[in-house]
Amino acid sequence: MSDGGGATLSLSSERVHAMPWQTFPHEADIGVRGSGATLAEAFAGAATALTAAICDPATVAPREALAVECEAPDVELLLVDWLNALIFAMATRHLLFSRFEVAIDGSRLRATAWGEALEVARHQPAAEAKGVSFCELKVVRQADGQWLAQAVVDV
Repeated sequence: MSDGGGATLSLSSERVHAMPWQTFPHEADIGVRGSGATLAEAFAGAATALTAAICDPATVAPREALAVECEAPDVELLLVDWLNALIFAMATRHLLFSRFEVAIDGSRLRATAWGEALEVARHQPAAEAKGVSFCELKVVRQADGQWLAQAVVDV
């Protein structure tokens, strides 16, 4: 997304790896939330929270890179598309992700997600992410200037 001056917001992979994220309970599903100084940081945090809904992200080695591109008419739908693209890769390629580099320019997201093949004995997955719902979907710049990106994931 543009920062108002038309610049692309991007984030180095080292900084993303330490991004704040959290999961939150939501009925039978689980919420994922990321926050950061930029929209890209918040999206990377939400992606880390997505992994955390499945297993401990610290157990996932960043061995394999996957390029992801999404485009949507607004940032909330862009978050849904981003997380659903990761869920699709997890399901079809049997991968988990632990590191993200995200760039958002306007309505377009370009990212690289690093991870590895799921190993049930080592990763001990607690759930399977099926898709992102529109429930509690929110992407906002908060009063303190930090970005928040959250959604509920069907598990």
